[in-house]
Amino acid sequence: MSRPRIDCAPPFSDAGQHAMSPAAGHDDIARFNFLANFNKYMSTTVVGGNAVAYQSRVRPRWERQHGRSPQDRREIRDAMASDPYYQMWSSLRRSAMEMRQQAGRSLVLRQAEALRDRARALNADATTLQLDPSVEVPRYQSAIDNHCMPGSYYAEYIDDDVSAAANYDTGMFATTTGLFGRFLDGAGRGVADWLSQRRPLWRPRRILDLGCGLGHNTVPLARAFPETEVFAIDLGAPMLRYGHARAAGMGVRNIRFIQGNVESLAYPPGHFDVVYSTMFFHETSHGALRRILREIDRVLAPGGLHIHLEQPPYRGMDEFEKFLRDWDCYNNNEPFWTTVHDTHMPTLLGELGFRGDRVFETQINAIVEHEMPKVAGEVEDFGRGGIWYAFGSERAPFDAWQAVAR
Repeated sequence: MSRPRIDCAPPFSDAGQHAMSPAAGHDDIARFNFLANFNKYMSTTVVGGNAVAYQSRVRPRWERQHGRSPQDRREIRDAMASDPYYQMWSSLRRSAMEMRQQAGRSLVLRQAEALRDRARALNADATTLQLDPSVEVPRYQSAIDNHCMPGSYYAEYIDDDVSAAANYDTGMFATTTGLFGRFLDGAGRGVADWLSQRRPLWRPRRILDLGCGLGHNTVPLARAFPETEVFAIDLGAPMLRYGHARAAGMGVRNIRFIQGNVESLAYPPGHFDVVYSTMFFHETSHGALRRILREIDRVLAPGGLHIHLEQPPYRGMDEFEKFLRDWDCYNNNEPFWTTVHDTHMPTLLGELGFRGDRVFETQINAIVEHEMPKVAGEVEDFGRGGIWYAFGSERAPFDAWQAVAR
């Protein structure tokens, strides 16, 4: 008698190893394997009980009290707040994120100096790592620990620290259950493929990655366009030190990792042929989003394009689905998560002066190794699956001759 197949998350041993990978022991690996499968079970099985609780208990109780059904996601959240199933699910999701941070920090902090020294060696005499201690982290970032990460992306405990980036890099494989690929670069690979299909043979001169983090999704574009100068900008010095060393260890040398605030870019008008970002705007404020888009408009070259992977718009979703997706805003230190969901990006682009451009919306699927799990259809884990909503615009003119290397 054959046993039923158990659909497990990829083991932590399948995570891609590179020159900056922290050394994980038996207990570290066991923790990450537990967390990966716990996250997978929560997102594929346990989450469904919320709909059952809402339909069978919560909505009827609300209707008895108010004489009508909940009208929107906010009323659904109010109604669900006291339900024991939702409380259990919500508590477990929050606990999983906190355990993920604890697991990553316990791994990297005990080898923080060794990781720092490794990064120093890989970054020695580098002219493509440009740090600026005068760059200030804006309050919309400094006031929170993004997704429960103590100190967020910027914490430094020793000179030239890289531990924040090492923690983020190590734990993300478990959080995303392999859906981003072995090197967590599925989004960048997807964008590179999208560009190659939309503009075959095009060779952009310069690419700008906004809020690059440690460069998970910068490296694939640098590899896809090896003759292109790639500029990767972020606020966090630990992320940039680690990301530059990681890319160098992978043999990728055409990326400049630069510390800066992308609300004000130090580049002349029309400097970049491609501007892109991956899951960046939901970590900026309402005002910052608009200032950044204005800067993109300024630095984008004629014939260039910009594309941004983000949270999907709420338009067209039912209110219960919106309520579930709102969870990260209220429980996972993502205060602008809901704002981005609510923003109609094509309309916003038009309001900011992109009227003469060709505005688009599309979908980018992660491209991952054959042994990694794939997302089927439209299924995703509330922003952490391998499917992204994308928006942007193309700047006229783009002629056939531009597709050839200049």
